[in-house]
Amino acid sequence: MTTPIRVLAFAGSLRRDSWNKKLVRVAAEGARSAGAETTELDLRDLALPLYDEDLEKASGLPDGAKRFKELMLSHQAILVASPEYNSSISAVLKNAIDWASRAVPGEKALACFEGKVAGLVSASPGPLGGLRGLVTVRSILGNIRVIVVPEQVAVGKAHEAFETDGRMKDAKQADSVRHVGARVAEVARALARV
Repeated sequence: MTTPIRVLAFAGSLRRDSWNKKLVRVAAEGARSAGAETTELDLRDLALPLYDEDLEKASGLPDGAKRFKELMLSHQAILVASPEYNSSISAVLKNAIDWASRAVPGEKALACFEGKVAGLVSASPGPLGGLRGLVTVRSILGNIRVIVVPEQVAVGKAHEAFETDGRMKDAKQADSVRHVGARVAEVARALARV
């Protein structure tokens, strides 16, 4: 029996009732349906300070950054739901990526990212659903050696897209989001066999 692919799922939002947190849970369902083990992470729980090289030099990586790196290293793939802030990536998501990119002594540069498979989704109250922000996320991840699957979903009018229990109202749209999660699991599994 082969070891299942492990997928880390998180949203680039701290808001408790975030549409992107709801959306990444739907994508994680798709990864699980494709046989992956998923871990859902709330970046709020990491309490990451803003990246500051002086802070890093004085006291090393903060505990939240260490925890995030451990999770990244122990998973072969990631699912990211990225809100769009002013046509770009949220500061919370960028900050988490920046902390995880910091190598500790004896660690290969970008160890948390190189060769990982990622899937991107977004939700926004605007008509484009955060699509412009996904362009930036895709660019950042690609530049730090992450394999980003081409499938992605941007959910517009997010304030109308979810039931109170977090399920998506539009079944077809939910299937598309789950497909992103499933595709990430499939690609990561194929790469693990190589």
